[in-house]
Amino acid sequence: MSEITVASRYAKSLIDLAKEQNSLEAVRGDMGLFAQTLRANSELQAVLRNPIISHDKKKKILDAIFTGKVNKATIGFFHIMINKSRSELLYPTSLEFVNQYDVIKNIVRATVVSAVPLSPENRQQVVAEVNHITNGQVELVEKVDPSLIGGFILTVGDRQIDASVSGSLARLKKDFTQEVVNN
Repeated sequence: MSEITVASRYAKSLIDLAKEQNSLEAVRGDMGLFAQTLRANSELQAVLRNPIISHDKKKKILDAIFTGKVNKATIGFFHIMINKSRSELLYPTSLEFVNQYDVIKNIVRATVVSAVPLSPENRQQVVAEVNHITNGQVELVEKVDPSLIGGFILTVGDRQIDASVSGSLARLKKDFTQEVVNN
């Protein structure tokens, strides 16, 4: 069974537990904090993935980092996963938890990459358009890439719209090259 499938099942179990304890919002925050911490600290990821490091040591490390910052149910979940020798799945489980939470709450994540920072009006227009298409609550991540020359690239889920000048030039170059080859 793939790591994502197993992580998805653990995430579903944690969501069910959090709903039962009326702490879904708190646990969502905890999983976001945990994922962010692991993204920023590759050594911690390595520790959790290392089967040689004892369960007690892993629990003490996570307790030292997260006690007082996360819900007791979250710490308990960490301990259960470690006791089951599944600590290597904690990071993918936290990501799956956030994904499943977003589905439950109808949250849509969109990323827009533009040549220059978006104006407030452009940001509002992008959010309104994505909201209209998806009918969900939009969380927009903005990135700036001057190599786009102008325009933007919008990514929502697995769909991408490339309205950048560099993308248009690349398509034009490809079409021109294809036309020359065919003639």
